[in-house]
Amino acid sequence: MAIQLKLLYTSTLTHRKQGKPPIFNISTPPTLQVHASSSSARQLIESGAVRPILPKNAASALNSEGFILLDVRPAWEREKARVSGSMHVPLFVKDMDNSPITLLKKWVHFGYIGLWTGQNFTMINPDFVGQVEIAVPDKDAKLLVACGEGLRSMMAASKLHGGGYRNLGWLAGGFNRANDGDFPDVEGTEKLQYATIGGVSYYFLQLLILLQAVGERS
Repeated sequence: MAIQLKLLYTSTLTHRKQGKPPIFNISTPPTLQVHASSSSARQLIESGAVRPILPKNAASALNSEGFILLDVRPAWEREKARVSGSMHVPLFVKDMDNSPITLLKKWVHFGYIGLWTGQNFTMINPDFVGQVEIAVPDKDAKLLVACGEGLRSMMAASKLHGGGYRNLGWLAGGFNRANDGDFPDVEGTEKLQYATIGGVSYYFLQLLILLQAVGERS
């Protein structure tokens, strides 16, 4: 079964047509490891080994098909907005190393990424698969892997497939592409689709939302 991954671009165009504020895909640091893992995950999706599920179809997959929603976002994103009852195992965790080289990397990260996005300097969670195995020991369980924009969840699905999980779903486009009501029970202070946005870009988003509301009233 050939799966076309153009749905991310189609979804983006749909959001623009609906007049929604643009979503900034800014939460995942670009590393060679990310690109390698996402390439492997893309092959799994195209082959049908990992099933892409759109946000609008996620509730049906969870309620009718028995999928468990696995949120792999870091804790600071999940605190802003999360689906009630979802399981949380972060793929990326805050890098707590304070060696001189790492401190230099953190300073550069803050100047180029952190100030704008509000994202912490992170590292791959070395215990990710093991933590999922503790929470869900049954490798035949249905897991719907989700993040903000879809890239980190692709990486996570690839790692879980390598760890023996075979009934995997991928939330195509991530929570950023969800519409209000796609997930009926959401907790937190922000909308689910805006939880990845932080730092200075958060205030730009609020300005866009305000301008859109003024435009709709006038």
